[in-house]
Amino acid sequence: MVHQVTFFLLPLSGYELIIVIFAIVLFFGGRKIPELMRGLGKGIREFNSARASIEQEIKEGMKETDNKNIDQASAEKKEEEKTKE
Repeated sequence: MVHQVTFFLLPLSGYELIIVIFAIVLFFGGRKIPELMRGLGKGIREFNSARASIEQEIKEGMKETDNKNIDQASAEKKEEEKTKE
């Protein structure tokens, strides 16, 4: 049974993965690969940081909306109580 690795939504078998790695080493050279991986890691960290900040902004916006709705509902309830009296 051959283990499949999903890489950019393409299923790669062991031999295909070895060929891709060999092509990368051949194209960029052995000395350039660590620098490329550092750049890739930095890019992934920045992406995750941006994603987390966007998620935080969305959550804060949802909390503000909920608080406004609660305040509005309580104000409406107070007005209803005043009209009943």
